[in-house]
Amino acid sequence: MKAIVQSVYGSADVLELRDVERPSIKDDEVLVEVRAAGVDPGVWVLMTGRPYLMRLLGFGLRRPKVAGRGRAVAGVVAAVGARVTRFRPGDEVYGTSESGSFAEFARALEGKLAVKPANLSFPQAAAVPVSGVTALQAVRDVAQVRSGQRVLVIGAAGGVGSYAVQLARSLGAHVTGVCGPDKAALVRSLGAEDVIDYTKSEVDSGGARYDVIIDTAGNRPLSLLRRALAPRGTLALVGGGHVDSPVLGGMDRTLRAGFVSMVGGGQRLRGVMARERASDLDELRQLIEAGSVTPAIDRTFALPAAPDAVRYLAEGHPAGKVVVTIG
Repeated sequence: MKAIVQSVYGSADVLELRDVERPSIKDDEVLVEVRAAGVDPGVWVLMTGRPYLMRLLGFGLRRPKVAGRGRAVAGVVAAVGARVTRFRPGDEVYGTSESGSFAEFARALEGKLAVKPANLSFPQAAAVPVSGVTALQAVRDVAQVRSGQRVLVIGAAGGVGSYAVQLARSLGAHVTGVCGPDKAALVRSLGAEDVIDYTKSEVDSGGARYDVIIDTAGNRPLSLLRRALAPRGTLALVGGGHVDSPVLGGMDRTLRAGFVSMVGGGQRLRGVMARERASDLDELRQLIEAGSVTPAIDRTFALPAAPDAVRYLAEGHPAGKVVVTIG
């Protein structure tokens, strides 16, 4: 089969389209014929091997432990392991892959797959698993957003941010999105009542105080974010940010947030460490089929152009998700 793989860490130049063996599956795994794959910042992290902390966490010290790239997947079940009970060949599914989703076939754990939303195409479905699940856990579990709260989403036009806006709005919150001027219309269409153009105003200007801030951009000091946060508000930090530290990346900001939260009065500062699980994919499917959440897709790339898809994500600020299509 055709797949995008790498043998060393580096830039998108190390990604190659090769003929490789089709993945073999274990008893609790599913073989998926891939129709589309989502591109998220985690792809860049595993491709570059930076920050180095991720190598110590088991992803490969000198070279990638798993050669295939991509995690978010949507496709059709081709085969199931002996202990798999939730799926059978022919089912349309979405979730995350263990072997790399930038490929014609991918291996996935049964517990990280769910039935694909009936009203989504495969490219739309592939845009959900990583970013949508992260946003759901940030909004529901970490921030615990409630009806009537004032919620600020920084990076509201991005992959996680675009879902966070919709999820907070579906819970009855009053949402303000932060984005560039060219993405304001998209953010409003997702449900934001107000939009802050970061090229003209900072989030703490105007004296507004938010019950919840969900920061997916990662490039603002904690002190600035706390000034915009209500005295007993919650700040949810998604991802490690974009600080150029070869060891921790932007994770040092998340670690500092935990300390500040302990000594900083009533404000709660929390990092979001998303877990991939089928129950959250099922919940997202219900929201999507009900019309409360819709994936926002910026661009799609064919499988041979997957390295360009990763470059596009890393070099700019896509309005929504970037997706690789297969077949």
